[in-house]
Amino acid sequence: MQKKLGHIISGSLADGFIMRLDSAMNFNEIKTGRFICISCQNQKFFSLVTDLQLQVTHPDILLFPPKENETLLTKTLKLKDIYATALVKPMLMLSNSKISPVKTIPYHFAPVFEAENEDIALIFGSEDDKNKKYFNIGTPLDMDAPVCLDLEQFTARSSGIFGKTGTGKTFLTRLVLAGLIRKEKAVTLIFDMHSEYGSQARKEGNNESFVKGLKTLFPNKVAIFSLDPTSTRRRGSTADYEFILNYKSIYVDDIISLHEELNLHPTACESAYLIAAKYKKAWLKVLLEQKDRLKEFAAEVGANPESISALYRKLRHIERLPFFVAEDVQDDIIDRMMECIDRGISVIIEFGNYSSTFCYLLIANIITRRIHTNYVEKTEKFLGTRNKGDEPKKLLIVIEEAHKFLNAQAAKQTIFGTIAREMRKYYVSLLVVDQRPSGIDPEILSQIGTKIVAQLNDEKDIQAVLTGANNAHYLRNILSTLDSKKQIMIIGHAISMPVVVQAREYDEKFYKDISDPISLRPVKELIDELY
Repeated sequence: MQKKLGHIISGSLADGFIMRLDSAMNFNEIKTGRFICISCQNQKFFSLVTDLQLQVTHPDILLFPPKENETLLTKTLKLKDIYATALVKPMLMLSNSKISPVKTIPYHFAPVFEAENEDIALIFGSEDDKNKKYFNIGTPLDMDAPVCLDLEQFTARSSGIFGKTGTGKTFLTRLVLAGLIRKEKAVTLIFDMHSEYGSQARKEGNNESFVKGLKTLFPNKVAIFSLDPTSTRRRGSTADYEFILNYKSIYVDDIISLHEELNLHPTACESAYLIAAKYKKAWLKVLLEQKDRLKEFAAEVGANPESISALYRKLRHIERLPFFVAEDVQDDIIDRMMECIDRGISVIIEFGNYSSTFCYLLIANIITRRIHTNYVEKTEKFLGTRNKGDEPKKLLIVIEEAHKFLNAQAAKQTIFGTIAREMRKYYVSLLVVDQRPSGIDPEILSQIGTKIVAQLNDEKDIQAVLTGANNAHYLRNILSTLDSKKQIMIIGHAISMPVVVQAREYDEKFYKDISDPISLRPVKELIDELY
């Protein structure tokens, strides 16, 4: 039998409704973010608790509060004169077995009940769905029923996972990616800056231990490309491929988008374009060969000598990166990545000890630009032939420190800004992971379809993450009360209504539920036979 929580005493469709809590209830049982139902004849209003207040029938009661030993007086007052109310915001309604947006209101004294497991399944779907598009991400507050993400909607547009440092963003990201790989709703490309997604990662908390990575869970559906194979081996894993690029892989635009990181003056950027105009793809190799004749070289390309010298100094340390070589590379490593993606194999790029912001931004720009170009060509081919076999596989690119790629200035210059704006056209979308959503261009944030939000303290970050969200005022109150660990709010396209969730445990039970039991050929053997 459903537990009655209280009844509706006032309110409006725009501002929400006031629920008076039953006098027998312990006020601590009701929390902001809790999922509840208002029952009204043949209708149900699925709602969230957004605020709580203490009330009295007469202000004089507050002048002479009962003492601690006056228990009888306290009980008597609780029956009629002192009570609590909750502000309740309906999000969806069920009428005649049909779910729709809320367009009417409940009547006075309509009873309010805690939601049942059947209500959760009805609103958020079930993993038993025959289309295998739902993934259990956790349970509502004070309930033991799975809330599911619609993975097809999640990958239809770019998505975001946000939260301050220490709230478990990587844990949440790993959880969602495991669902995508298991359900085969998208292929993922993960820029793993801190080597946390591949074979294993350290679990945060007092009793520190290790958790399985995606490669361990899905050995035949995930390939590791490592910039630092030695580091990968030290962590008890083996990379499927060592990541090697030559200087021709670096375009001027890849450098220009890093002008803040490199502290490049605009004239140095202009000089880079002048070199590229003359030497094309060999521009960087030629520049780095001019150690003793920078002035003469500046005259040859028509650039300012000081700006050429500055550009040379800033880019010189690329020579010390072992994954860049001057000579041509026989096998194009990005072609191998594309072959993996075409076959439905997700790619993790591990940075190992080369996890500086410069390396991360540079590599992510180079690879994503190539992949975007490839997907544009594939999509155009598919539109021309309309052959189902030519349709590209949906690709989700995962980037951490997203504000470095998608701030107001960089979003206009990097390929990530292009992807965020054109995601529907070319089967490519982003999963941005960041602790500073306020650093991301508001135009990009407004186009993020689904947001999974852990605790945020900065008011600017809370305001930013609610950009474009309906009922943002009410959701702000809930966000400010989230716990610091494993408690998240989900809003957007992949969820039927905003909801606060206790995230699913990433443990042995999860491994058993999610791991792929099918034995396939090793990834490297499968890809290498094509060359």
